[in-house]
Amino acid sequence: MSEPKTLLQMAGVNLEPAALSDAAVVIIDSQCEYTEGKLPLTGVGPAMDAIAALLARARAANATIVHIQHKGSTGGAFDPDSEGFHLTAEATPADGEKIIVKALPNAFAGTDLDAVLKDAGSKPLILAGFMTHMCVSSTARAALDLGYSTTIVADAVATRDLPNPAGGVITADVLHASALAALSDLFAAIAPLEKIPD
Repeated sequence: MSEPKTLLQMAGVNLEPAALSDAAVVIIDSQCEYTEGKLPLTGVGPAMDAIAALLARARAANATIVHIQHKGSTGGAFDPDSEGFHLTAEATPADGEKIIVKALPNAFAGTDLDAVLKDAGSKPLILAGFMTHMCVSSTARAALDLGYSTTIVADAVATRDLPNPAGGVITADVLHASALAALSDLFAAIAPLEKIPD
């Protein structure tokens, strides 16, 4: 049996990750709900460390940086009056970095993210944040529809265990790997932070 290939590989698309100096870095939902709130994630500590390192390198490279902040309902996850709504210390925006509040998984839906990125020059996107299978995936898929090329920083995203509809549990590690594999088929280049060029 032949080695499987992604649709991007079969199409001969360049799968090299975007360089920070040429990209817009979008940090998705790096919020306290995932670190100390209702939705603790597997591997969130190392992912937060990678986000902090990514932001430091992006700032040094003068990359465009946008922070996405999810706003939930009162009393639920990401309640805007709760600690869970706050951005984590590792992802604290610097002066001049845009914060966009969203209400849906796709960070483009109902927001001005597309306009902000186009004003910055419609650069390739580098995505990091939470959760791999939800808001990161939804945003990467929408980005393709809008004409962006996307890189996802594999060690700067994380997710959680989910119930398997067929019974049992799909562990966060399996879900994370599966979500990244699905995105690599058509929607994004996938690379660890160490492989992202400055």
